[in-house]
Amino acid sequence: MASKVIHAYFNDDDILMQAVKKVKAARHHIEEVYCPFPVHGLDKAMGLAPTRIAITSFMYGCLGLTVAIVMMNYIMIEDWPQDIGGKPSFSYIENMPAFVPIMFEMTVFFAAHLMVITFYLRSRLWPFKKAENPDVRTTDDHFVMEIEVHGDEKGLMTLLQESGAVEINKVEK
Repeated sequence: MASKVIHAYFNDDDILMQAVKKVKAARHHIEEVYCPFPVHGLDKAMGLAPTRIAITSFMYGCLGLTVAIVMMNYIMIEDWPQDIGGKPSFSYIENMPAFVPIMFEMTVFFAAHLMVITFYLRSRLWPFKKAENPDVRTTDDHFVMEIEVHGDEKGLMTLLQESGAVEINKVEK
């Protein structure tokens, strides 16, 4: 099912921020804003929920720490205990200070690598994916606000013109 959307083009991020606030105040739903660089505060102005990706990072770090502890306990204590520097490996607790760097590195390794994978999957970015930005200018110097049309189309277009849009297009999506 095709729906009508309006693409409003802006050439300044400050004007874009003011326009987003005006459009949200007029109770219109902004589908997406395409930007050539991150705009501080845009997510709050659009009313987006805070991200929960930091929670997944913490869980991935805990997974890495657990893998490191289990791996070191198995390798250094159970499977192949070694007498290194006169310190025999009788228990994990006695040798834990020597394992701290490995635990730290595995925690960081798991958190970093799994976060990259999570980000790509969550953003639906994978190899050979076609770009979703509606205009090539959004990668250079223009900002595009995509608004779905529900009701007063002329009033919305007037609001966007008054907000500082340099170009407004109606598109079937």
